[in-house]
Amino acid sequence: MPTPVIYHIDVNSAFLSWEAAHRLSEDSSAKDIRLIPSVIGGSEENRHGIVLAKSPSAKAFHIHTGEPLVNARRKCPELMVIPPNYALYVSNSHKFIELLRAYAPVVEQYSIDEAFCDMTGTSRIYGSPVEFAEKLKNKIAEELGFTVNIGVSSNRLLAKMASDFEKPNRVHTLFPEEIPTKMWPLPVDDLFFVGRSTSQRLHTIGIHTIGELAACDVTLLQNHFKKQGEIIWNYANGRDVELVKDYKRANKSYGNSITISYDVTDAETAKIFLLSLCETIGARIRMDGAFISMVSVSIVDFNFHRQSHQMQLTGATNVTEVIYTSACQLFDQLWNHEPIRQIGVSTGHITDSDNRQYDLFDTEKNEKLSKLNAAIDSIRTRYGEDSIQRARFLNTEQSHMAGGLSKEKRTF
Repeated sequence: MPTPVIYHIDVNSAFLSWEAAHRLSEDSSAKDIRLIPSVIGGSEENRHGIVLAKSPSAKAFHIHTGEPLVNARRKCPELMVIPPNYALYVSNSHKFIELLRAYAPVVEQYSIDEAFCDMTGTSRIYGSPVEFAEKLKNKIAEELGFTVNIGVSSNRLLAKMASDFEKPNRVHTLFPEEIPTKMWPLPVDDLFFVGRSTSQRLHTIGIHTIGELAACDVTLLQNHFKKQGEIIWNYANGRDVELVKDYKRANKSYGNSITISYDVTDAETAKIFLLSLCETIGARIRMDGAFISMVSVSIVDFNFHRQSHQMQLTGATNVTEVIYTSACQLFDQLWNHEPIRQIGVSTGHITDSDNRQYDLFDTEKNEKLSKLNAAIDSIRTRYGEDSIQRARFLNTEQSHMAGGLSKEKRTF
């Protein structure tokens, strides 16, 4: 039986790298935002004004992912802030995974910007796993325009730990025999599954490095951390029995919600928020080549009372207008005229085909809307999600695509 070979491939500063590659593909003379202090960040006018991704130059100013943009600007006044383009990120993620599938027998997408590849047995085709990892890294840069780190080992855990070594654009190994020199000297905080709270508790019992955790009595860890104690002890010793699974993490639903900074007291304003949510949801459904046949609307009022209602459609659709019309019907049935603080739309019953029965007029109308939606998606992917929007959002402060991609949806 061949020795297991696992790659963990992680896009370097994914959102920023994908934006940079997109800009350079449009204009080869454009400034490479990866080489200047720059960040991908939300709106500074509302509560979403945080750093989502940063360039190496921005990192040199001690700018951290997740910190408020106002703090980042204090650290670096000349900082370039680029708004997020979620459609672009999803498109690049798909291209990234498809390229990996062309070379790896088994690919497991772990998040929007990282994947595990089981390369066991491929040395007969590709030669040395480490040398091929270098070739694959370069292939991604040449074909897709962004860089990755690749960790190479015999299991998922060690491959992931290896990919987090020095960045960017590097290949690192962490085989079991390398654990004492490469992993054990690292701070315990660097170990997968050890968060800030756990690391602080480990420090209180005298454990500061991964090596000290590996050498600790597992019973002591179980007394302090229960089941997690045994898990992190095994991880510290490089043990991981989980296999790479060749599947795409299918969405069971597509949804978004938005918390509003003021009380919404009229239906017209509420339905503008509904439309912005449906725009984002519809784009994500079409990006995955999916169709939905259930729509749900939820409302949280100013007293934090939550209500929701759902409806089954007569067939599957991926058309934003159909989703929005259904959401409005549900809203009208549901809303009791209490001031609204949060509103959400969710869709479900996912299929990969449109099984709806239309009469001739509906068929023509639906086909036109479907083609229009596809054309809008294409323009937004190419020029950014703000490049085209509905007239209804003009002269309003509401974003025409609310919610963006949540963490859990990055795994598709």
